[in-house]
Amino acid sequence: MSMLTRRLLIAATASLVFASHAVAQDKSIVVASTTSTQDSGLFGYILPMFKARTGIDVKVVAQGTGQALDTGRRGDADVVFVHAKPAEEKFVFEGFGVRRHPVMYNDFILIGPKSDPAGIKGSKDIVAALSAIKAKGADFISRGDKSGTHQAELNLWKIAGIDIAKEKGPWYKEIGQGMGAALNTASAANAYVLADRGTWLSFKNRGDLGIAVEGDKRLFNQYGVMLVNPEKHPSVKKDLGQQFIDWLVSSEGQKAIADYRINGEQLFYPNASDSGA
Repeated sequence: MSMLTRRLLIAATASLVFASHAVAQDKSIVVASTTSTQDSGLFGYILPMFKARTGIDVKVVAQGTGQALDTGRRGDADVVFVHAKPAEEKFVFEGFGVRRHPVMYNDFILIGPKSDPAGIKGSKDIVAALSAIKAKGADFISRGDKSGTHQAELNLWKIAGIDIAKEKGPWYKEIGQGMGAALNTASAANAYVLADRGTWLSFKNRGDLGIAVEGDKRLFNQYGVMLVNPEKHPSVKKDLGQQFIDWLVSSEGQKAIADYRINGEQLFYPNASDSGA
């Protein structure tokens, strides 16, 4: 074997080793998801199970639902996992997502100071509670970040017959941040805030806050997952992303979601089998 042939063989072998290493290193996906799935600790619980099953690393970009959908629109994520069904359906209709799959649900709760200046504690009527907060000018923290929770909050004001954009006063504070930050702000200010139950259960800095209103069917909170459309963004890792979606809606993934608890309390309820969810 000539020296030139030997060098070419070494170079070719090195290239193959490098390429295979790059492929192995690249077995990962980016999931744009809500702050609630991250802040609640759910991802920390289920993602190691998914990696053990598939070898795929999931890099989570935790944002409000509106921002997460925008991340998907730009092609900066492979999968979007959020909780605002109308916005998700629009995302798919516009061709940015391949198909929406229901995954799980929990509920929103209204958190407030134990002193309860609006006099609403123990109510199951979220609309009456919001009306009382406005009437009494009790401090209220809004995420103001176009997240699923923020969209739900705005919709509840609308149902209550309140145009919050026009009728808000100094009592209504928009912070433009995630759920954890909103709860921290509410804790520091002894204010009311709408939260998802999962993040509340995992929240440590409660101060003088407690659950003021829960149990209203209008507080239902559904989550869905979508593959970003590889026809719009060829960089999307279609096969790896679909493996993540398939696992989430499989019996194994659904059981993992159901098994996640804090202090014995279940945070999310799997419902991938409910096609209308």
